[in-house]
Amino acid sequence: MTVQDTAEIIDGNAIAAKIRGGLKARVDKLVAAAGWRPTLAVIRVGEDPASIVYVGRKVRACEEAGIDSRQYVFPEDVSQAEVIATVRELSSAPDVHGILVQLPLPEHIALAPVLGAISVEKDVDGFHLYNVGGLVIGDTVFPPCTPHGVMLLLDAAGVDVSGKNAVVVGASNIVGKPMALMLMQREATVSICHIKTRDLAQYTILADILILAAGCPNLVVGPMVKRGAVVVDVGINRLPDGRLVGDCDFDTVKERASLLTPVPGGVGPMTVTMLLANTVKSAERHFQREKGQAETVGEPEPA
Repeated sequence: MTVQDTAEIIDGNAIAAKIRGGLKARVDKLVAAAGWRPTLAVIRVGEDPASIVYVGRKVRACEEAGIDSRQYVFPEDVSQAEVIATVRELSSAPDVHGILVQLPLPEHIALAPVLGAISVEKDVDGFHLYNVGGLVIGDTVFPPCTPHGVMLLLDAAGVDVSGKNAVVVGASNIVGKPMALMLMQREATVSICHIKTRDLAQYTILADILILAAGCPNLVVGPMVKRGAVVVDVGINRLPDGRLVGDCDFDTVKERASLLTPVPGGVGPMTVTMLLANTVKSAERHFQREKGQAETVGEPEPA
């Protein structure tokens, strides 16, 4: 089999780096005009190892982009009321422009009230009901980071979504549902599946664009993929041997797809980059309100 017969790999790291360069320039421009930096507040509850790693990556990414970050770390047994009180305090703080609550939260803390306490103007994860609901009509302040990152990956790879059959495997509020809405806004014909879909292959084999976000390793294998399809693997699964893999069997799917994202190094870097982009956007909006100007904020450009 020749190289041309295997999928071209979409390099999420390279695309994210280019977008972050543009964000750094916007931060520098804002600092020169306003005299302060965009600031992201990160709330973490407990000592979950994965959460610690993810927060560390986000903090480092902020530093590289010139964004200030503050961490608020609570013990596992913190009360829901205390977390919500902190969120509300940060929501009213004029020097905080974005609020991130690292998930998952402990079982005794209900997610909806915590996310609902975040100001819409600082909901840089895009999880607030206002922002999620805004996707339905195509008018959200901050789009959810992972689906937005996927759309920019597709743009950077030159994929025209309009008129394509798109299948999203995974129906979460964080990725699957908003992903489907974003694809619909680009005039794709969208089907939403999940791990309980009967005969999943009958849907995936029809997909021109296949988005995998079910959190199940090897859920999709090569014969389930239409030849020449674009496959974006959002899944992150750690195997018993310690390896990180996505939701597809990479080796067999790459023999069928035309474009394929790796895990790691595909969607992950874009998710963090969109968090930075939303934080910068929030800070720019804040500055414009201070100056009484109309909002003409920038958007991350496709690489």
